[in-house]
Amino acid sequence: MRIGKHEVAYPLIQGGMGVRISACRLAGTVARCGGVGLIATAGIGLNSPHYKGDNYFASESLALKDELAKAYEIAPDGVIGTNCMVAVTDFAELVKASCEGGAKLIVSGAGLPLSLPGLTADWPDVALVPIVSSVKAAELIARKWKKSYDRLPDAVVVEDPGTAGGHLGEKLERIGTGEYDQYATVRGVKAYFLETWQLDIPIIAAGGVWDRADFDDALAQGADGVQMGTRFVCTEECDADDAFKQAYLDCAKEDIGLLMSPAGLPGRALISNVEAIRERDLVMTPTCPTGCLKKCAYKSAQERFCIVQALDRAQRGDVDTGLIFCGTNAWKAEKIETVQDIFDELFGSEQKS
Repeated sequence: MRIGKHEVAYPLIQGGMGVRISACRLAGTVARCGGVGLIATAGIGLNSPHYKGDNYFASESLALKDELAKAYEIAPDGVIGTNCMVAVTDFAELVKASCEGGAKLIVSGAGLPLSLPGLTADWPDVALVPIVSSVKAAELIARKWKKSYDRLPDAVVVEDPGTAGGHLGEKLERIGTGEYDQYATVRGVKAYFLETWQLDIPIIAAGGVWDRADFDDALAQGADGVQMGTRFVCTEECDADDAFKQAYLDCAKEDIGLLMSPAGLPGRALISNVEAIRERDLVMTPTCPTGCLKKCAYKSAQERFCIVQALDRAQRGDVDTGLIFCGTNAWKAEKIETVQDIFDELFGSEQKS
């Protein structure tokens, strides 16, 4: 699969999972195995040597560059990129730090990344990949990018809000109704770029992909590749604490559900401890500690919980008051495996030596 000027052996992107669930070890190993490895930039400064408790934004860019350098130590020739959420306050700074740190592509969602080409203008070789859940969103991004920057996406990720983990690009009341057809959207986005712009770019299906059957189905229905996040959590190389991974191994289907993030977006997670998360934050951090989001219900009115702190606690192993994002397939995890094990299962004899 080729995305912009960058080619990988297998049409697979490892999903960006913050806070520090997908950092240098996971992204670097996926890239070494022949896929696209992504470091999630949101909250990357937390649990880093750069964070001193009062320098959140300064620590973010420094920590991100560190993680990129460490990932390239694992996969010197690999395709390593970042996932940058539009919703975060330091979106522009994290995009620029990604470029300065050597990211070969930037995948961006949690809002429409309308300014992304302008932020990366000094790094034209960095491939730009927006995340959408509708043809309309893809059209809006393409028109804006072309008019303002004479740039079009190098690939597009189409995320299924009915199966994907983490923040979702759909209204809460419309998720799970059965109305959304991910692969009709994939085909629609593909047709739009071909017919309107005469551009044949990879359209990547994200959400619900777990095994080879899911992968084959995605390609059969028109996707050029897949993005997988949840499957990579229970690997030796995932950057999460072992307790985080064990929560996946222990969970059942009914433990996975939807919640409203203070970011104003729905999210999919293990939901049995949501009240404990809120109680902990109201007692321990009753005011916003970082200002990480542009718009945040906790920052403005102490509603819900502090999402970056909740995700950080989970990443460190506090599964009682930490938020554990996951896709609908998390219950399928049965063991800790390696990234190479997953590539062997997905691609088998197709793999290059």
